[in-house]
Amino acid sequence: MKGIDKEDLVHRCLVEHYEKYYRIAYSYTFQEQDAMDIVQEGAYRAILKSGSLKRPEYVDTWICRIMMNEAVRFLEKYRGRTVPMEDMYEEGREDKTEDLDLRQALLKLKEEERRIVILRYFEEEKLETIAEVLDLKVGTVKSRLYRAVEKLKKYMELEENKKAGAEL
Repeated sequence: MKGIDKEDLVHRCLVEHYEKYYRIAYSYTFQEQDAMDIVQEGAYRAILKSGSLKRPEYVDTWICRIMMNEAVRFLEKYRGRTVPMEDMYEEGREDKTEDLDLRQALLKLKEEERRIVILRYFEEEKLETIAEVLDLKVGTVKSRLYRAVEKLKKYMELEENKKAGAEL
């Protein structure tokens, strides 16, 4: 692409949409420091690979995909890592039991389903945008979103029933 400094374009987009990328990373880990690490590594990769950006008008979509891939890479790298329960709660913020239940339910979804749920409900993206980010047809996004939401409901109901049974 002549006349366009792709690295500068990527850098500007990273600065402009930092909070969005952070929320995406956080929705995978629910840990502030881990989310910041993911965004930092994702930003590094985006700048490093800025020359491969084919369509500058989709720079934000392209970076979203990089951030999600980086979050998955992070989770795979640290799978099985144990965290003391007191570290589950961030300083100055009380996590609700529902937040932990939602996190556990999200982690039970397939990666494709989790990405769609995160983009739709955490980032409030339109179905067309999600289709573009994930390189899918809109109909495929709709059906996967429906199935994912049904699974989340099921997982959340099971957790609620377990807790209700434990309280008796």
